[in-house]
Amino acid sequence: MTATPEDMIHSLSLWHGPIEIAPLVGGITNRNYLVGDAGRRFVVRLGEDIPVHHISRANEVAASRAAHAAGLSPAVIHHEPGILVLDYIDAKPLSAEDVSHPAFMERVVSLVRSCHRDVARYFRGPAAIFWVFHVLRDYAAVLNAGDSRHKPLLPSFLEIAERLEREAGPFEIAFGHNDLLAANFLDDGKRLWLIDWDYAGFNTPLFDLGGLASNNEFSEAQEEAMLEAYFEAGVSDDLRRRYQAMKCASLLRETMWSMVSEIHSDIEFDYSSYTAENLRRFESAWQDFRNS
Repeated sequence: MTATPEDMIHSLSLWHGPIEIAPLVGGITNRNYLVGDAGRRFVVRLGEDIPVHHISRANEVAASRAAHAAGLSPAVIHHEPGILVLDYIDAKPLSAEDVSHPAFMERVVSLVRSCHRDVARYFRGPAAIFWVFHVLRDYAAVLNAGDSRHKPLLPSFLEIAERLEREAGPFEIAFGHNDLLAANFLDDGKRLWLIDWDYAGFNTPLFDLGGLASNNEFSEAQEEAMLEAYFEAGVSDDLRRRYQAMKCASLLRETMWSMVSEIHSDIEFDYSSYTAENLRRFESAWQDFRNS
């Protein structure tokens, strides 16, 4: 008989006595639980490698450890295949409205800059490269092989990706988080934390910035403020266009991620609606880029 998530958590050897388990909402590549043990609380993330999404749990553990050493993320308490136990941070996840608010944006951008500057110093072992244009090409192959209902869109997507890759360079390389959803930022009332390192790897910083803006639906003025805060300087026309290209690539990746999840994920989530929303946003950004 297949073990339940609760059975898997109970079987871990690190507990000191009876534990309390409660599911956490959110998480569309993992199943997450809050566990109480001897007066302490922990977050337990259950999830195997997901090759179609380029997710390696060994890489996630290494990135989580490095991010903690850099002072950005909670400590890794325990891990074994398919299970990651993290220290619990008593904090609330940010919303898109929080991230785009001037009071938060400077702090969020500072945290992202710290990720790009500091995490690689502490990363140990083989590191991943998250190159969005490779991801897009691979997603197209997965969708084609899986006879996705979105197959007619793939030739156009690949053509667009090639153009974006040409226009987004030259590229600076840094260690990126690569999944800057609002809920991956936590506010404990004193500081912000950055969590969930499933997709972490070396990339161009503009991908994270494009993802931050697109995931949280920044206005044009908010995007300009974000770029000025990150680079601590005015924004040139060249930088602005390269950034816009990476923002389009980020939106296309999120769209195709959802398309792949429609046919490969067993997590209960409305991927069809998520696909439709991200496709709408991608098409709007692509139209703006073409007309700029």
